[in-house]
Amino acid sequence: MIRKLLMYIRLIFASPYQKASIYSKYLGIKFGNKVRILWYPRWGSEPFLINIGSHVTITRGVCFVNHDGAAALFRNEYPGINVFGKIKIGNNVFIGINTIIMPNVTIGSNVVIAAGSIVTKDIPDDVVVGGTPAVVIKSISAYKENILCSGITLHAANSGRKNEILRHLNLLD
Repeated sequence: MIRKLLMYIRLIFASPYQKASIYSKYLGIKFGNKVRILWYPRWGSEPFLINIGSHVTITRGVCFVNHDGAAALFRNEYPGINVFGKIKIGNNVFIGINTIIMPNVTIGSNVVIAAGSIVTKDIPDDVVVGGTPAVVIKSISAYKENILCSGITLHAANSGRKNEILRHLNLLD
């Protein structure tokens, strides 16, 4: 109980790049370098089954499910029956808000997972996926082209950021 409380206190004051080392120490999750964790993901009941590569962003509300809780339906007939699965995430991956990653899933490298997706099967390298269940939407190179065409490079400090964005979207009066 005290160990869990210490973890939460440390997380409150940690930057998005410091949270991975805290989760690793307290939950046994394996992380690569420069993992950015925004807000507080749900790591599932067996977080030690999760392996995350380098340069990964995990956004708000992401849920890692590493067990099949429905196995409980059969515990009268098979006492103690459980089903567990690993989750492996490659390098250079962005996981959008409220994504659910199911057990026994491997996510390749250079992958974008759209917000609200449910990942039920392995994802290859170099793709953008989304949906329920998640399916390949486009290649990562096509996504990069879209970003370069519609994106904006901000030059102003925080005080000028709003005006730059509004000007880019033609919303400035």
